[in-house]
Amino acid sequence: MNIEVGGLFGLIILVLDVWAMVKVFQSGASTGTKVVWIVLILLLPVLGFILWLLFGPKDG
Repeated sequence: MNIEVGGLFGLIILVLDVWAMVKVFQSGASTGTKVVWIVLILLLPVLGFILWLLFGPKDG
């Protein structure tokens, strides 16, 4: 059961991270800002997503 729950949690995190990266690409932020957010989301999937949700570019 633990493997299934972990797999489901991992899949949810993956989907949310991909969604966040798409939103970053669609935003009107500068290229440098977009790169920083994408790298942060890729290196720290859970924390990067939460930080993007709280502080990331909101337009787009």
